[in-house]
Amino acid sequence: MLILILGIVVFLGTHTLTTLRETRAGLIRRVGPGPFKGLYSVAALAGFILICVGFSRYRAEGWVQLWTPPHAARHVTILLMWFAFVALAASGRKPGRIRGWLRHPMLVAVKIWALAHLLANGDLGGMVLFGSLLAWAVYDRIAVKRRGDLGAPRIPGFTRADAIAVGGGTIAYAAMIFLHPVLIGVPVIGA
Repeated sequence: MLILILGIVVFLGTHTLTTLRETRAGLIRRVGPGPFKGLYSVAALAGFILICVGFSRYRAEGWVQLWTPPHAARHVTILLMWFAFVALAASGRKPGRIRGWLRHPMLVAVKIWALAHLLANGDLGGMVLFGSLLAWAVYDRIAVKRRGDLGAPRIPGFTRADAIAVGGGTIAYAAMIFLHPVLIGVPVIGA
């Protein structure tokens, strides 16, 4: 569990640095934009790897069940994940109605993903991982709003970008249903 927590601290700490604009700007001035991006990427990747290793070890050696989610929560999670994948697909640079409606579609995707997984998992590691990511996404959305970043502009009518977001998000969603047992070790359907 310690490796998981360390990974969460490193990963979310790195991403929280983005919200601390003056500190971030000072670091960029000190080391330069290229090295900053490199160091940022290495730290975020290290945090992500620690999360994967830590969660894997937790699942194998230290599982702590806190509560048993109702069976219906699994169906709600499966439905919510489609919205998360469409939101993630809408986070590209092309303007679209979905992107404008969500304003910050990647943050929306993280919030939906984390909430969906909190509903379906009643174990301590899941609560720590998904709860911390949900809390961070809420914090980041507040930070974005405080600095006056309104996000993607709202536009009337659906665009090609919306069709790509729905189609691409749906394809990625379907792929993850089949890849989830391979990548994560937990089947989405039929378990």
